[in-house]
Amino acid sequence: MRSMITPLNNTAIILADNQDLSRAGMRSFVLRTFNGGHIEEVSSKKTLVKEMEKYRSGIVVLDYTTFDFKGIDDFLILHNRFDDFAWVLCSLELSEDFMRRAAVEENIGVIFKDSPGDEIIKALEAAASGSRRHCSRAEALLSTERGHLEIAEVLTATEMEILRMIARGKSVKEIAAERISSTHTIITHKKNIFRKLGVNNVYEATKYALRAGLLEMMEYYI
Repeated sequence: MRSMITPLNNTAIILADNQDLSRAGMRSFVLRTFNGGHIEEVSSKKTLVKEMEKYRSGIVVLDYTTFDFKGIDDFLILHNRFDDFAWVLCSLELSEDFMRRAAVEENIGVIFKDSPGDEIIKALEAAASGSRRHCSRAEALLSTERGHLEIAEVLTATEMEILRMIARGKSVKEIAAERISSTHTIITHKKNIFRKLGVNNVYEATKYALRAGLLEMMEYYI
């Protein structure tokens, strides 16, 4: 049983869902999790944008499937427009493509409406701290072979080439020299690659490169 309630001061928490019962349920979790904060409830994309323009930063708990988004790209445009908001996506189901593309963003957590209460609370707490947390079901889906990121969808051509060189065992200095670039630029690219792929080290990044066909096994072992 939780005994601590996280203080939120004047942070805005926007509950975006067109189902009254769902909003009421999420409101109860917010009240159990936080002390303070402005809780706003919206039932359409138009009112969501209006509230985000009003507060400029905060937390959005969104059931993407109940709003009139045209697709993942439409959602990501809104996400990028209001990049000072943390997001907790809470739906009954989300498509594999949506989850793969949303999961690379540092401030988007994924839960489901049937997630255990402690996982919902942890996702809310992560959003309040400026990070993200996925529920165990989402993590399981994302960790399967089908759930792995399609590298070409999330990396630029330059990032894919640098990933290929990293996987071949080249150092930052070697990559910089070969690309006639600064080590600072290569380090920045490397950080962006790791962030987008959700990996923490060269070994994990290399596994992605192999799986995506960016380099052959023979190249790797050579």
